[in-house]
Amino acid sequence: MKVISGIYKGRVLAGYTMNGTRPTMDRVKESLFAMIQNKVKDSIILDLFSGSGNLGIEAISEGAREAYLVDHNRKATNTIENNLKRLEIKNCKVLIMDYLKALDYFKNEKILFDIIFLDPPYQTDYIEKSIQKILELNILNDKGIIVCETDQLTKICQDNRLSVIKEKKYGDKYIVLLQKI
Repeated sequence: MKVISGIYKGRVLAGYTMNGTRPTMDRVKESLFAMIQNKVKDSIILDLFSGSGNLGIEAISEGAREAYLVDHNRKATNTIENNLKRLEIKNCKVLIMDYLKALDYFKNEKILFDIIFLDPPYQTDYIEKSIQKILELNILNDKGIIVCETDQLTKICQDNRLSVIKEKKYGDKYIVLLQKI
């Protein structure tokens, strides 16, 4: 697994084979970042189910101002911290925390996001719960986007405060971009 573009292009990230994670494949990541390329520069990023930190690190490489990388698994957050240290990335904060507690934390800290990545374990309803909580807490900036990776489109919560701006299928997974209206 490598950083595909930006200032860290070609740098290898650890965590590809980490148990309990499902890293976004490079070709999917490349297509995903092509879809959001004009929104990344100077943005504040949340990678809520971060795993290896792959998506957040890619966003930093492409010019995001800062990123918050959240995972509840200590092995995952150790891997993220090691990836950040190897690449000498300073504008990322790693949190070992349950995703719902993390969203409350961001609300309490008055942190708003331009881009939120949601790529939880497929066998859960975490995308729907995350979207509902993000909207309830109002932690997505105006015109902010939520990037969802899922195996079933029915897991994406439909809400009149969001519009689908892009949807693409890659093998057995979907990438859906939602924008705050």
